[in-house]
Amino acid sequence: MSLQTKSKQQASDGGSRWVRPAVWAAAAVVALAAVVILARWARELAPVQDFLLQFPGHSELPDNAPVGIPAWLGWQHFLNAFFLVLIIRSGWQVRTTARPKAYWTRKNTGLLKTKGKPAKISLELWFHLSVDVLWLLNGAVFVVLLFVTGAWMRIVPTSWDIFPNALSAGLQYASLSWPVENGWVNYNALQVLAYFAVVFIAAPLAAITGVRMSPAWPKDKAALSKAFPIEAARKIHFPVMLFFTGFVIMHVALVLCTGALGNLNHMFAARQDAGWLGFGIFAASLVLMVGAVFLARPLFLRPIAGVMGKISK
Repeated sequence: MSLQTKSKQQASDGGSRWVRPAVWAAAAVVALAAVVILARWARELAPVQDFLLQFPGHSELPDNAPVGIPAWLGWQHFLNAFFLVLIIRSGWQVRTTARPKAYWTRKNTGLLKTKGKPAKISLELWFHLSVDVLWLLNGAVFVVLLFVTGAWMRIVPTSWDIFPNALSAGLQYASLSWPVENGWVNYNALQVLAYFAVVFIAAPLAAITGVRMSPAWPKDKAALSKAFPIEAARKIHFPVMLFFTGFVIMHVALVLCTGALGNLNHMFAARQDAGWLGFGIFAASLVLMVGAVFLARPLFLRPIAGVMGKISK
């Protein structure tokens, strides 16, 4: 094969790799456009308009529900996002790294042992498990504060009308006529269901399945392992990661599209105004996340992991 022919073949192969993604992207755009057109048409129908009037998109909160976003929720939100980004990145590395560059063995075996011997795990898995622990500790503090302060009423459905209101909010989003936002007082029904699913369903599933796949799982408990096989944990754990990834993307997009300054002030500055403080804190948090992702590589992880265990190739 001549050099010119080989070059043409490589160019052809390179071009063909983009055909399928381009087709899927075009199909997605067409599908989204069809959804918007259908939703806008539906909103012109009299029964749908009556439905939207009856169910505006949010449920009424109990009279004793707290108003406003407390400061602790701001730093909890940042820590949760910070750890979650690192968890998703390290989890993907664990899944895709065929030959780890380094391994970690714990000095004090504790729970991390296999058949009485210290478990030898990849550096990527060590980092993933370490960030998991920090994320779970932060989540435990968050849940305690939710129930101590009464803020749980903002993200836990307290009325069955949450479901028709969620349908109403979804129709409003789909028609690109956003639901009326007043997140300082009350989230819309779709937000409530999404936040409830993240905190009380997805997070526990991620934790339980993660423990099942980790060296911390008691290998000598045959009945327990049979009741919860590792294959089932794997089938749940990865889709949960995809759910978190999709939630983060959609969450950030809607925050920026439905009144960015006001939303960011609620989330990061515990303020109800449209100033730039929340945006500044958000920007600083992005810098920290990007820096953490950059530093989360073997060159920088080895010294930290070496404090708690032995690093080997």
